[in-house]
Amino acid sequence: MLQRLPALFNPVVGIIADKKDFRPFIIMAPAITAISMSLLGAAPTYTVLAILLFTMGIGSTLFHVPSPVIIKRVAGDRVGKGLSLYMLGGETARTLGPLVILGAVSLWGLEGTYRLIPLGIIASLVLYSKLSHINSSREVANKRIGLKSTFKKHLVFFTILASIAFFSGFMKSALTVFLPTYMHLQGKSLWMGGAALVILQFAGAGGTLFFGSISDRIGRKPSLLIIAITSPVFMWLLAAGNGFFTIPILVIMGFLLFASTPVLLAIVQDINSERPAFINGIYMSITFLMGALAVMLVGIISDWIGLGNTYKLSAVLALGAIPFISMLPDR
Repeated sequence: MLQRLPALFNPVVGIIADKKDFRPFIIMAPAITAISMSLLGAAPTYTVLAILLFTMGIGSTLFHVPSPVIIKRVAGDRVGKGLSLYMLGGETARTLGPLVILGAVSLWGLEGTYRLIPLGIIASLVLYSKLSHINSSREVANKRIGLKSTFKKHLVFFTILASIAFFSGFMKSALTVFLPTYMHLQGKSLWMGGAALVILQFAGAGGTLFFGSISDRIGRKPSLLIIAITSPVFMWLLAAGNGFFTIPILVIMGFLLFASTPVLLAIVQDINSERPAFINGIYMSITFLMGALAVMLVGIISDWIGLGNTYKLSAVLALGAIPFISMLPDR
Protein backbone atom coordinates (compact mmCIF):
# COMPACT_ATOMS: atom_id res chain seq x y z
CA MET A 1 0.00 0.00 0.00
CA LEU A 2 2.80 2.41 0.90
CA GLN A 3 4.53 1.67 -2.37
CA ARG A 4 1.41 2.48 -4.42
CA LEU A 5 -0.02 5.27 -2.28
CA PRO A 6 1.72 8.13 -4.16
CA ALA A 7 -0.23 7.11 -7.29
CA LEU A 8 -3.24 8.83 -5.72
CA PHE A 9 -1.38 12.11 -6.22
CA ASN A 10 -0.94 11.58 -9.98
CA PRO A 11 -3.35 14.43 -10.87
CA VAL A 12 -1.40 16.81 -8.60
CA VAL A 13 1.85 15.89 -10.33
CA GLY A 14 0.06 16.43 -13.65
CA ILE A 15 -1.07 19.91 -12.58
CA ILE A 16 2.50 20.88 -11.67
CA ALA A 17 3.90 19.33 -14.86
CA ASP A 18 1.45 21.33 -16.98
CA LYS A 19 2.66 24.58 -15.42
CA LYS A 20 6.38 23.95 -15.04
CA ASP A 21 9.21 22.39 -17.01
CA PHE A 22 8.55 18.72 -16.23
CA ARG A 23 11.82 17.28 -17.54
CA PRO A 24 13.43 17.31 -14.05
CA PHE A 25 10.60 15.02 -12.82
CA ILE A 26 11.44 12.39 -15.44
CA ILE A 27 15.20 12.78 -15.08
CA MET A 28 15.26 12.39 -11.29
CA ALA A 29 12.79 9.48 -11.15
CA PRO A 30 15.15 6.54 -11.91
CA ALA A 31 17.71 7.74 -9.36
CA ILE A 32 15.07 8.28 -6.65
CA THR A 33 13.49 4.88 -7.29
CA ALA A 34 16.77 2.95 -7.52
CA ILE A 35 18.26 4.52 -4.38
CA SER A 36 15.19 3.88 -2.23
CA MET A 37 14.62 0.34 -3.53
CA SER A 38 18.28 -0.65 -3.26
CA LEU A 39 18.37 0.42 0.40
CA LEU A 40 15.39 -1.75 1.44
CA GLY A 41 17.63 -4.57 2.60
CA ALA A 42 19.58 -2.22 4.86
CA ALA A 43 16.52 -0.63 6.50
CA PRO A 44 17.07 -0.87 10.29
CA THR A 45 13.41 -0.43 11.32
CA TYR A 46 9.92 -0.85 9.91
CA THR A 47 9.48 2.94 9.86
CA VAL A 48 12.53 3.41 7.65
CA LEU A 49 11.30 0.60 5.41
CA ALA A 50 7.91 2.32 5.05
CA ILE A 51 9.58 5.66 4.21
CA LEU A 52 11.75 4.01 1.55
CA LEU A 53 8.74 2.31 -0.06
CA PHE A 54 6.77 5.56 -0.08
CA THR A 55 9.75 7.39 -1.61
CA MET A 56 10.04 4.73 -4.30
CA GLY A 57 6.35 5.28 -5.12
CA ILE A 58 7.01 9.02 -5.48
CA GLY A 59 9.77 8.27 -7.97
CA SER A 60 7.42 6.07 -9.97
CA THR A 61 4.74 8.77 -10.01
CA LEU A 62 7.20 11.47 -11.09
CA PHE A 63 8.16 9.31 -14.07
CA HIS A 64 4.89 7.86 -15.29
CA VAL A 65 2.68 10.97 -15.28
CA PRO A 66 4.68 13.39 -17.48
CA SER A 67 6.70 10.92 -19.60
CA PRO A 68 3.86 9.99 -22.04
CA VAL A 69 3.53 13.73 -22.78
CA ILE A 70 7.20 13.75 -23.84
CA ILE A 71 6.57 10.66 -25.98
CA LYS A 72 3.66 12.40 -27.71
CA ARG A 73 5.83 15.45 -28.41
CA VAL A 74 8.64 13.51 -30.08
CA ALA A 75 6.52 10.81 -31.81
CA GLY A 76 4.71 13.16 -34.20
CA ASP A 77 1.83 11.39 -35.94
CA ARG A 78 2.99 7.94 -34.70
CA VAL A 79 1.99 8.30 -31.07
CA GLY A 80 0.87 4.66 -30.86
CA LYS A 81 4.28 3.39 -31.98
CA GLY A 82 6.06 5.79 -29.65
CA LEU A 83 4.03 4.63 -26.66
CA SER A 84 4.44 0.98 -27.66
CA LEU A 85 8.22 1.43 -27.53
CA TYR A 86 7.78 3.16 -24.16
CA MET A 87 5.76 0.19 -22.89
CA LEU A 88 8.22 -2.27 -24.43
CA GLY A 89 10.87 -0.83 -22.12
CA GLY A 90 8.57 -1.19 -19.14
CA GLU A 91 7.55 -4.77 -19.87
CA THR A 92 11.16 -5.78 -20.60
CA ALA A 93 12.16 -4.26 -17.27
CA ARG A 94 9.43 -6.20 -15.48
CA THR A 95 10.79 -9.37 -17.09
CA LEU A 96 14.47 -8.75 -16.35
CA GLY A 97 14.08 -6.91 -13.02
CA PRO A 98 13.32 -10.00 -10.91
CA LEU A 99 16.29 -11.81 -12.46
CA VAL A 100 18.62 -8.89 -11.71
CA ILE A 101 17.54 -8.50 -8.09
CA LEU A 102 17.62 -12.25 -7.44
CA GLY A 103 21.15 -12.35 -8.82
CA ALA A 104 22.15 -9.40 -6.65
CA VAL A 105 20.69 -10.97 -3.51
CA SER A 106 22.43 -14.26 -4.31
CA LEU A 107 25.78 -12.51 -4.67
CA TRP A 108 25.66 -9.89 -1.94
CA GLY A 109 22.66 -10.73 0.23
CA LEU A 110 19.64 -8.47 0.74
CA GLU A 111 21.73 -5.95 2.67
CA GLY A 112 24.16 -5.62 -0.25
CA THR A 113 21.69 -4.58 -2.95
CA TYR A 114 22.77 -0.96 -2.45
CA ARG A 115 25.42 -1.82 -5.04
CA LEU A 116 22.69 -1.50 -7.70
CA ILE A 117 22.24 2.23 -6.98
CA PRO A 118 24.67 3.32 -9.76
CA LEU A 119 22.35 1.78 -12.37
CA GLY A 120 19.57 4.21 -11.45
CA ILE A 121 21.96 7.18 -11.38
CA ILE A 122 23.31 6.24 -14.81
CA ALA A 123 19.74 6.03 -16.13
CA SER A 124 19.04 9.55 -14.84
CA LEU A 125 22.22 10.86 -16.48
CA VAL A 126 21.22 9.28 -19.80
CA LEU A 127 17.77 10.89 -19.56
CA TYR A 128 19.40 14.24 -18.79
CA SER A 129 21.49 14.05 -21.96
CA LYS A 130 18.54 12.93 -24.10
CA LEU A 131 15.92 15.36 -22.81
CA SER A 132 18.07 18.47 -22.56
CA HIS A 133 17.20 19.58 -26.13
CA ILE A 134 13.42 19.12 -25.73
CA ASN A 135 11.57 22.29 -24.77
CA SER A 136 8.81 21.18 -22.42
CA SER A 137 7.84 24.65 -21.23
CA ARG A 138 6.74 26.34 -24.44
CA GLU A 139 3.28 24.79 -24.36
CA VAL A 140 2.55 25.00 -20.67
CA ALA A 141 2.44 28.75 -20.05
CA ASN A 142 -0.65 30.90 -19.49
CA LYS A 143 -3.20 28.18 -18.90
CA ARG A 144 -6.65 29.68 -19.29
CA ILE A 145 -8.80 26.62 -18.83
CA GLY A 146 -9.37 25.70 -15.19
CA LEU A 147 -8.92 22.25 -13.69
CA LYS A 148 -12.60 21.94 -12.87
CA SER A 149 -13.60 22.81 -16.42
CA THR A 150 -11.10 20.32 -17.84
CA PHE A 151 -12.36 17.54 -15.56
CA LYS A 152 -16.04 18.23 -16.29
CA LYS A 153 -15.38 18.41 -20.02
CA HIS A 154 -13.85 14.93 -20.05
CA LEU A 155 -15.89 13.33 -17.25
CA VAL A 156 -17.72 10.94 -19.60
CA PHE A 157 -14.40 9.92 -21.13
CA PHE A 158 -12.89 9.27 -17.69
CA THR A 159 -15.96 7.20 -16.74
CA ILE A 160 -15.54 5.05 -19.85
CA LEU A 161 -11.84 4.54 -19.08
CA ALA A 162 -12.67 3.59 -15.48
CA SER A 163 -15.23 1.01 -16.67
CA ILE A 164 -12.76 -0.52 -19.14
CA ALA A 165 -10.06 -0.67 -16.45
CA PHE A 166 -12.48 -2.24 -13.96
CA PHE A 167 -13.71 -5.10 -16.15
CA SER A 168 -10.36 -5.87 -17.77
CA GLY A 169 -8.64 -5.54 -14.39
CA PHE A 170 -10.12 -8.84 -13.14
CA MET A 171 -8.29 -10.85 -15.76
CA LYS A 172 -5.08 -8.85 -15.51
CA SER A 173 -5.01 -9.13 -11.70
CA ALA A 174 -5.82 -12.83 -11.76
CA LEU A 175 -2.88 -13.53 -14.04
CA THR A 176 -0.19 -11.13 -12.84
CA VAL A 177 -0.79 -11.37 -9.07
CA PHE A 178 -2.13 -14.89 -8.63
CA LEU A 179 -0.48 -16.84 -11.49
CA PRO A 180 2.29 -18.47 -9.36
CA THR A 181 -0.35 -19.51 -6.79
CA TYR A 182 -2.61 -20.87 -9.54
CA MET A 183 0.23 -22.90 -11.04
CA HIS A 184 1.10 -24.28 -7.60
CA LEU A 185 -2.51 -25.32 -7.04
CA GLN A 186 -2.36 -27.09 -10.41
CA GLY A 187 0.43 -29.26 -9.05
CA LYS A 188 3.35 -27.29 -10.49
CA SER A 189 6.39 -26.27 -8.49
CA LEU A 190 6.79 -22.72 -7.20
CA TRP A 191 9.76 -22.38 -9.55
CA MET A 192 7.45 -23.25 -12.45
CA GLY A 193 4.98 -20.67 -11.20
CA GLY A 194 7.67 -17.99 -11.24
CA ALA A 195 8.82 -19.08 -14.68
CA ALA A 196 5.23 -18.85 -15.94
CA LEU A 197 5.08 -15.23 -14.76
CA VAL A 198 8.33 -14.42 -16.58
CA ILE A 199 6.92 -16.00 -19.76
CA LEU A 200 3.73 -13.94 -19.39
CA GLN A 201 5.66 -10.68 -18.95
CA PHE A 202 8.08 -11.44 -21.79
CA ALA A 203 5.23 -12.13 -24.20
CA GLY A 204 3.58 -8.93 -22.96
CA ALA A 205 6.56 -6.93 -24.21
CA GLY A 206 5.87 -8.18 -27.74
CA GLY A 207 2.17 -7.42 -27.42
CA THR A 208 2.71 -3.83 -26.35
CA LEU A 209 5.08 -3.21 -29.25
CA PHE A 210 2.75 -4.76 -31.84
CA PHE A 211 -0.61 -3.32 -30.83
CA GLY A 212 0.69 0.16 -30.03
CA SER A 213 2.11 0.40 -33.54
CA ILE A 214 -0.83 -1.23 -35.29
CA SER A 215 -3.28 1.15 -33.59
CA ASP A 216 -1.70 3.99 -35.61
CA ARG A 217 -2.88 2.18 -38.75
CA ILE A 218 -6.21 0.52 -37.97
CA GLY A 219 -7.33 2.87 -35.18
CA ARG A 220 -7.38 2.76 -31.39
CA LYS A 221 -10.91 1.42 -30.96
CA PRO A 222 -10.56 -1.57 -33.39
CA SER A 223 -7.27 -2.51 -31.70
CA LEU A 224 -8.90 -2.50 -28.26
CA LEU A 225 -11.88 -4.50 -29.52
CA ILE A 226 -9.60 -7.20 -30.94
CA ILE A 227 -7.85 -7.47 -27.57
CA ALA A 228 -11.08 -7.40 -25.55
CA ILE A 229 -12.75 -10.12 -27.64
CA THR A 230 -9.85 -12.57 -27.99
CA SER A 231 -8.15 -12.40 -24.58
CA PRO A 232 -11.14 -13.76 -22.55
CA VAL A 233 -11.28 -16.76 -24.90
CA PHE A 234 -7.69 -17.75 -24.12
CA MET A 235 -8.18 -16.97 -20.44
CA TRP A 236 -11.05 -19.48 -20.38
CA LEU A 237 -8.93 -22.05 -22.23
CA LEU A 238 -6.17 -21.58 -19.66
CA ALA A 239 -8.58 -22.19 -16.77
CA ALA A 240 -10.41 -25.07 -18.44
CA GLY A 241 -7.37 -26.84 -19.94
CA ASN A 242 -5.61 -29.86 -18.54
CA GLY A 243 -2.22 -28.20 -18.41
CA PHE A 244 -0.80 -29.57 -21.66
CA PHE A 245 -1.16 -26.29 -23.56
CA THR A 246 -0.51 -24.03 -20.56
CA ILE A 247 2.75 -22.50 -21.83
CA PRO A 248 1.51 -21.71 -25.39
CA ILE A 249 -1.68 -20.19 -23.96
CA LEU A 250 0.35 -18.13 -21.49
CA VAL A 251 2.43 -16.77 -24.38
CA ILE A 252 -0.74 -15.72 -26.23
CA MET A 253 -2.30 -14.33 -23.05
CA GLY A 254 0.82 -12.30 -22.29
CA PHE A 255 0.81 -10.96 -25.84
CA LEU A 256 -2.80 -9.79 -25.41
CA LEU A 257 -2.97 -8.93 -21.71
CA PHE A 258 -0.69 -5.89 -21.68
CA ALA A 259 -1.34 -4.84 -25.28
CA SER A 260 -4.19 -2.49 -24.37
CA THR A 261 -1.98 -0.24 -22.20
CA PRO A 262 -0.10 1.62 -24.98
CA VAL A 263 -3.34 1.90 -26.98
CA LEU A 264 -5.20 3.44 -24.03
CA LEU A 265 -2.25 5.74 -23.34
CA ALA A 266 -2.34 6.81 -26.99
CA ILE A 267 -6.08 7.54 -26.69
CA VAL A 268 -5.41 9.71 -23.65
CA GLN A 269 -2.63 11.55 -25.48
CA ASP A 270 -4.87 11.98 -28.54
CA ILE A 271 -7.08 14.31 -26.50
CA ASN A 272 -6.65 17.92 -27.62
CA SER A 273 -6.17 19.60 -24.26
CA GLU A 274 -4.08 22.37 -22.74
CA ARG A 275 -3.52 20.13 -19.70
CA PRO A 276 -2.17 16.82 -21.10
CA ALA A 277 -0.20 15.90 -17.97
CA PHE A 278 -3.22 16.52 -15.72
CA ILE A 279 -5.40 14.31 -17.93
CA ASN A 280 -2.72 11.60 -17.96
CA GLY A 281 -2.52 11.88 -14.17
CA ILE A 282 -6.27 11.30 -13.89
CA TYR A 283 -5.96 8.25 -16.16
CA MET A 284 -3.07 6.86 -14.09
CA SER A 285 -5.08 7.30 -10.88
CA ILE A 286 -8.07 5.56 -12.46
CA THR A 287 -5.99 2.54 -13.50
CA PHE A 288 -4.42 2.37 -10.03
CA LEU A 289 -7.75 2.47 -8.19
CA MET A 290 -9.50 0.02 -10.52
CA GLY A 291 -6.51 -2.32 -10.46
CA ALA A 292 -6.38 -2.27 -6.65
CA LEU A 293 -10.12 -2.95 -6.45
CA ALA A 294 -9.84 -5.82 -8.93
CA VAL A 295 -6.97 -7.44 -6.99
CA MET A 296 -8.97 -7.32 -3.77
CA LEU A 297 -12.11 -8.75 -5.39
CA VAL A 298 -10.19 -11.54 -7.14
CA GLY A 299 -8.67 -12.55 -3.80
CA ILE A 300 -12.03 -12.53 -2.02
CA ILE A 301 -13.80 -14.45 -4.80
CA SER A 302 -10.95 -16.98 -4.98
CA ASP A 303 -11.38 -17.79 -1.29
CA TRP A 304 -15.08 -18.29 -1.95
CA ILE A 305 -15.25 -20.33 -5.18
CA GLY A 306 -11.62 -21.35 -5.75
CA LEU A 307 -8.91 -19.82 -7.93
CA GLY A 308 -9.68 -21.99 -10.98
CA ASN A 309 -13.34 -20.91 -11.06
CA THR A 310 -12.25 -17.32 -10.44
CA TYR A 311 -10.08 -17.50 -13.57
CA LYS A 312 -13.14 -18.56 -15.57
CA LEU A 313 -15.27 -15.84 -13.96
CA SER A 314 -12.65 -13.18 -14.72
CA ALA A 315 -12.76 -14.20 -18.40
CA VAL A 316 -16.53 -13.67 -18.43
CA LEU A 317 -16.30 -10.35 -16.57
CA ALA A 318 -13.63 -9.10 -18.98
CA LEU A 319 -16.26 -9.15 -21.74
CA GLY A 320 -17.94 -6.30 -19.89
CA ALA A 321 -15.26 -3.95 -21.24
CA ILE A 322 -16.46 -4.42 -24.84
CA PRO A 323 -19.53 -2.11 -24.75
CA PHE A 324 -17.48 0.64 -23.09
CA ILE A 325 -14.74 0.33 -25.70
CA SER A 326 -17.48 0.78 -28.33
CA MET A 327 -18.41 4.06 -26.64
CA LEU A 328 -14.91 5.53 -27.10
CA PRO A 329 -14.55 8.27 -29.71
CA ASP A 330 -13.05 7.17 -33.01
CA ARG A 331 -10.41 9.91 -32.69
